[in-house]
Amino acid sequence: MCLSAGDATAGGGLAADVLTLASMGCHPLPVQTAALVRDTRGIDEVWPVEPELLALQARAVLEDVPVAAFKLGFCGSVENAALIAEILSDYPEVPLVVEPALYAAVLLGEAGEEVAPALADLILPQTTLLVVDRHELCRLAGVADGGGGEDPADDEDAIDDPGVDEALARLLGGGTEFILLTGGSEHGPQVVNTLFGHEGVVRTDAWPRLAGRHLGAGATLAAAAVAAMAHGMALPEAVREAQEFTQQALRHAYRAGMGRALPDRFFWARGKDDDDV
Repeated sequence: MCLSAGDATAGGGLAADVLTLASMGCHPLPVQTAALVRDTRGIDEVWPVEPELLALQARAVLEDVPVAAFKLGFCGSVENAALIAEILSDYPEVPLVVEPALYAAVLLGEAGEEVAPALADLILPQTTLLVVDRHELCRLAGVADGGGGEDPADDEDAIDDPGVDEALARLLGGGTEFILLTGGSEHGPQVVNTLFGHEGVVRTDAWPRLAGRHLGAGATLAAAAVAAMAHGMALPEAVREAQEFTQQALRHAYRAGMGRALPDRFFWARGKDDDDV
């Protein structure tokens, strides 16, 4: 079951989850938490789904269909976060992957400022794998982000920020089992992703940094991880499999609109000479 915001570009959000999960051989159960008014260049508006409707969507399916894993993207509101936490608490043995997409919360104004603390208090203690970059990690942990710039790409040596260690300690100490700290927004010729657990670094993977800007890389990575876990893979191997899938999807990305390129989650279905979609 994937819970996230509707994104009509299918670059991120619920549609991205559905494409990724289907491509990796899973049957997605999509539950909408909000509607995004956006194109490939950016988000204009966010319309959260009413908590009552969200509950009806999720409960109806969960009472009918066995679920192998949960994936949570943007929750839509503090009220939705509380409701989702209540639903998840009924399935403590089912793994949960969270990719919080906090960039969407900015458009909620003052209400959006409470989304990260709500996730940290209610959702993350139930989370098997949290997929975040440095900025989201620090926001969720309530730690000052030492990068300094509004654009993550302006920051140098971001992973060396001492706040990262404190943020990791807080969230892992609060109940999150694993954190995949992604390096897509940092500098350098490689993207370095590091998986942390309670004992420290579990694995580190480095990938060539691809040219251009992409929409939905984080959503693809998190959804691919939950798909691999749903198939029964151990978490470290699932994380590696998800990175392999995401790298291929980004390498075959295409520009459907005038903004960022979209990952091709069905890259494996294209012919060798099929460069267009």
